[in-house]
Amino acid sequence: MACVFCEIARGAIPSQIVYSSPEVTAFRDVNPQAPTHILVIPNQHVESIADLGASDAALLARLVEVTNAVARQEGITDTGYRIVTNHGKNAGQTVPHLHLHVLGGRPMAWPPG
Repeated sequence: MACVFCEIARGAIPSQIVYSSPEVTAFRDVNPQAPTHILVIPNQHVESIADLGASDAALLARLVEVTNAVARQEGITDTGYRIVTNHGKNAGQTVPHLHLHVLGGRPMAWPPG
């Protein structure tokens, strides 16, 4: 079976897309943990943040750029938002495709988890 996030990025699985470009897709999480919970993914398959290196600097910068644009679009920049990525089972990564969670719209606790 193909990666679910790869399928969302190519439009084969319906999702609430909030941003799409040839490099990056952002969509609403199906199990939101905050009033705003959007996932930002590279369209190319990358399993996790641990698989990125120096040669991926442009991709990582693009993901952050889109994350910030989505936060502005959602109106959460003034009150604040959290960006989270997980690597591996113990960190809570449930889909083996790099994704940044954009969480906002409510106060966040610390420490998380």
